[in-house]
Amino acid sequence: MNRDTEAHPAPGQVGELAISSAEFITSASRSGQYPSSDLPEMAFAGRSNVGKSSLINCLVQRRKLVRTSRTPGRTQLINFFQINSAFMFVDLPGYGYAKVSESVRATWGPMVETYLTSRENLRGVVQIMDLRHPPTPEDLSLWNWLRDKNIPAVPILTKADKLSRTKWKPLCQAAGRILGISPSEFILFSTETKQGRDQLLLKIKELMAL
Repeated sequence: MNRDTEAHPAPGQVGELAISSAEFITSASRSGQYPSSDLPEMAFAGRSNVGKSSLINCLVQRRKLVRTSRTPGRTQLINFFQINSAFMFVDLPGYGYAKVSESVRATWGPMVETYLTSRENLRGVVQIMDLRHPPTPEDLSLWNWLRDKNIPAVPILTKADKLSRTKWKPLCQAAGRILGISPSEFILFSTETKQGRDQLLLKIKELMAL
């Protein structure tokens, strides 16, 4: 089932976290299907059209480790990827896409909540939002839920390359007001320019105590 298993060293090292290998392990819809591993895990969450798969591919410097789709709502399972044989990236199903069926949407919440509340390996969640638009009610709901559960969360504003730099600060300030955090807590990210990649990898390293 491996989608991409070959080693592919990163051109540079970020602190002590350089990604040299990435491997798809399995997909799961319930806890009994999670990998029987004690490796620390970092989960990635966001709206189904926010570019979550592209961000993970950018971090591991693969084009196709995580399959991307032009059809939002396609990812409906929890996908596990082993990185450096030392930790896991976990791609959670996207949320907030209205055109999927009611039955599919009804399964996403419990499936993701079960993982987030029961997985002892989990060290934190990278929550991805679109810089071009204010955080949605679904974004805010997840952010507040993570805080209530004391699950460390890293707020990402992606697609920064789509806007001029003069717009970054006011949009960060507006997003910060909605989430109730300082604008400085956001990591501005671009999968095109790799802006924010090093900063996010350092944060992941910190949360997973690597």
